Amino acid sequence: MPDAPDPGDLRELEARIRAARDRKEGGFRHDGQQTAIGAVWQMVLELVVGMAMGAGIGYGLDALFGTLPIFLVLFSLLGFAAGVRTMMRTAREVQERAEKAAAEDKAADKAKQGE
Repeated sequence: MPDAPDPGDLRELEARIRAARDRKEGGFRHDGQQTAIGAVWQMVLELVVGMAMGAGIGYGLDALFGTLPIFLVLFSLLGFAAGVRTMMRTAREVQERAEKAAAEDKAADKAKQGE
């Protein structure tokens, strides 16, 4: 029967696993297809929700005032504009995170080569 593992080796292994897990859970990282698809669906959802909210508000105001197409069209367009604005902000955040991650990876590779 083999001896018990060395506690020092176990601590080192736990530290390596923790470091790998922290790198993997870094948020929007576009090094995999799964995270890119998630970011795309988030942006599509933001656009659709903005349009739906605008259309709902417009329809409600039209029903309240008895002017069917005016507020519906107006608030649908405003909802679309708000959805696009939110989508562009999310795209900018995703791009900034990807650039930061790329810079960190480049710095880590440079540090690794310097060792």
